[in-house]
Amino acid sequence: MRPIRLLLVDDHPLFRRGLRALLGQAPRLQVCGEAGDVGEALRHLREADADVILLDNHLPGVRGVEAIGTLREAAPSASILMLTVSEDAEDLAAALRAGADGYLLKTTELDQLCDAVERVVAGDSVISPPMLNKLVTLMRQPEPAMAEPSCGDGARAVASGESVAGDTPSPPPAPAPAPPSALEVLSEREREILALIARGQSNKMIARALDIAETTVKIHVQHILRKLHVTSRVQAAVVAVNHGLG
Repeated sequence: MRPIRLLLVDDHPLFRRGLRALLGQAPRLQVCGEAGDVGEALRHLREADADVILLDNHLPGVRGVEAIGTLREAAPSASILMLTVSEDAEDLAAALRAGADGYLLKTTELDQLCDAVERVVAGDSVISPPMLNKLVTLMRQPEPAMAEPSCGDGARAVASGESVAGDTPSPPPAPAPAPPSALEVLSEREREILALIARGQSNKMIARALDIAETTVKIHVQHILRKLHVTSRVQAAVVAVNHGLG
């Protein structure tokens, strides 16, 4: 089986050298190049194919999240996995919006990094668990309230629910019924698996924890995504954390 080829993009040579040495211990992975900036990364991509680009966010001249589109154009089939010290939820959200396949902190253990590389190649999305919680917190922040249009006292009174002279005040609208929990559509086993997804576990880890076959986990994950009307494990994990699961 051909190894997964990695391009390391980080502006610290010592970090790249150490990471390359560590990744060399993984038989399934092969570092095919290193780059200290986006221009050097693009030159590497013209010379050799990479399956995964490990991308730092702090690069000379441009932030990593701003280079995702350019790197994607240069290597459409490559997965882009952020590997950074930035714990800013805004950076995470920007990376996902730009098309990153995952976001890991540099404090990630080697076995977790190797597992994440294999998962993004398989089509999964991967986020460090601490960053997933920050993403959920960011998503929960209320949107800025829209200002009411200024259309005269009568319009303002109607907008605020006040009565206008000569009019009979309307009763306040009845509150909408609370929607059922999104998790109610899941079976007990599917909720177990979703909780483990929210903790950042891979299909292999979930299978080991629940003592079931990995293929069975994959089938359950497909059912979970369909029932929750989401398209990725990351989206499913966000739903789980929003509902207190995980």
